[in-house]
Amino acid sequence: MQTGGRTDLAVELKEGLQAGAECQNGMSCREEFHKHKNVHVSTVVISDEEAAKVMGKQIGTYITVEAPGLSGADEKRRRYVAEILAEKLLLLTGKTEGKSILVVGLGNREATPDALGPLTIDGLVVTRHLILELGASFREKYHLTSFFAVAAGVLAQTGMESGEMVKGIVNELKPDLVIAIDALAARSTGRLGTTVQLTDTGIYPGAGIGNNRQALNRATLGVPVIAVGVPTVVDAATIVQERIGQFLKKTGVSEEEWNRFCDETGNGEQKALFVTPKGIDELVHQAGDTIADAINMCFCKELV
Repeated sequence: MQTGGRTDLAVELKEGLQAGAECQNGMSCREEFHKHKNVHVSTVVISDEEAAKVMGKQIGTYITVEAPGLSGADEKRRRYVAEILAEKLLLLTGKTEGKSILVVGLGNREATPDALGPLTIDGLVVTRHLILELGASFREKYHLTSFFAVAAGVLAQTGMESGEMVKGIVNELKPDLVIAIDALAARSTGRLGTTVQLTDTGIYPGAGIGNNRQALNRATLGVPVIAVGVPTVVDAATIVQERIGQFLKKTGVSEEEWNRFCDETGNGEQKALFVTPKGIDELVHQAGDTIADAINMCFCKELV
């Protein structure tokens, strides 16, 4: 039985559709399995407004890489996941030769579930300053893409919306592409810290927990925006629904009855409560390191 609740993951929204709805015009889905490393890759492409409305997502491509056990995994397995992420990231960015790329780490370094962006920035080997100083020959020798990074912080720390800060940097330094990294919300506790979503639609910081901020996308920044995120929190109400649903499924309750129950109990005015696992420190650090490795593989492989 499917549960409701907030989620930033296109793959979970697809799972929540009625049977057959995912096969409608305007939406395509593709699955890849890396059995020897237990990695599952889902690609959802939304190509028209009707499908976007059904999904509650923007038109674009959503790639989800699921790697159960990523936290605490050996270095070889983590590297393998990073290589898959690098491959998918390059699929979304296209050719980056001769381009300039800004990587933005969104979130609050002081709040562990929200620290993914800043922690990822810490692991990057940025190249813009090296190329400016050492010239085109250095760039060509090591096959580098010029990229630079910023940890934008949050409104309470800086007094600025992250969108305002990023827009100022884009206007001044004129990157060809922005990659934004942020923590997400999920419906399934099993996806916390083990799932990475990449999309070419940009991002609405804080949307997963109902705290919408200024969007970072082509419309607001004037350049393409790739969003990379990992779920670190889940709505407490979703956990309750998930557990009750698993029990009721054994009693013969129909899907229709269950959906009606979820709709009726989810319409109250209770305050949203978000839950994160007790091992969130390790989950976020591992996810940040893996994403940083993937970006380094894409843009400065010969330096790492």
